[in-house]
Amino acid sequence: MAALIAENFRFLSLFFKSKDVMIFNGLVALGTVGSEELFSVVAFNCPCSPARNYIYGLAAIGVPALALFLIGVIWNNHTWNLVAECHKRGTKNFSAAATFLLFGSIMGRASVAPITWSVISLLRGEAYICALSEFVKPSSLDKFPAEYGAEVLAKFPCRDVPANLTKFRDEVTRRLRYESQLFGWLLLGIVAVLIFLTKCLKHCCSPLSYRQEAYWAQYRSNEDKLFRRTAEVHSRILAAKNVKQFFGFVALDKEEKELVQEFPVEGVQPSPQWNAITGVYIYRENKGFPLYSRLHKWAKGVEGNGPTPEGHELLFLAS
Repeated sequence: MAALIAENFRFLSLFFKSKDVMIFNGLVALGTVGSEELFSVVAFNCPCSPARNYIYGLAAIGVPALALFLIGVIWNNHTWNLVAECHKRGTKNFSAAATFLLFGSIMGRASVAPITWSVISLLRGEAYICALSEFVKPSSLDKFPAEYGAEVLAKFPCRDVPANLTKFRDEVTRRLRYESQLFGWLLLGIVAVLIFLTKCLKHCCSPLSYRQEAYWAQYRSNEDKLFRRTAEVHSRILAAKNVKQFFGFVALDKEEKELVQEFPVEGVQPSPQWNAITGVYIYRENKGFPLYSRLHKWAKGVEGNGPTPEGHELLFLAS
């Protein structure tokens, strides 16, 4: 039984490693759906007042979507690699297509959560109904009493209307919910088509084979994990060394003592080395041999980030 459980965990681990981007985007979408449901149940409360409904309804859809978009931009490694690239080297080494692809990658990944939020909000319809109920033309409602206007229509989302207007409220709500859900399904379809076309374009423009792209993705993932793990150990050992020099001793647990003994740290890496491995990286080849990252290029002693006579620039960003 233990062996079976271990094998299942190993399978799940390999699956998540191979589908990391897809799984991450899926989790982001699911988290956004849960957040939108919670917001609708707990926080959303239409003011049912002319002029306020429209602002509140649009804010309920747009403001959380904007916040989620900005969070997605902040969490994207490409954003800070681009900042470092512009600060240290500028973008003169990038073609227009590569620059467009870079921004497209950042915006595309950051758009997963806000698009999900907008689609779910439109499919639910509450915010849309709240925003546009007062703009429904009374003349479009059969036998609507002439003495009532926008002020009464604005109260339809709150069900606070005279008894003789109940059937009109149901009709307006049904009509606006239909429009909201239609826009939601259209937005979902457009996004799905754009994702499909983008994937097709990426694979058509890529000079790499499918297997080499898969290897490159595995290399990037392993390099990032090993770099982070090694950096954490290196910084801990260096900190222990400096603390010991200050106090004359350092309080280490058993695991940390083993790390200090196994991996002696003599110094720190100079800033030029950190700058060389930091920034945006687009796939390069040097004399026919692939360079899979800035760290790989630095280890091979290749200078610069621009295209060389022996190499070419692939319009596909490392994530």
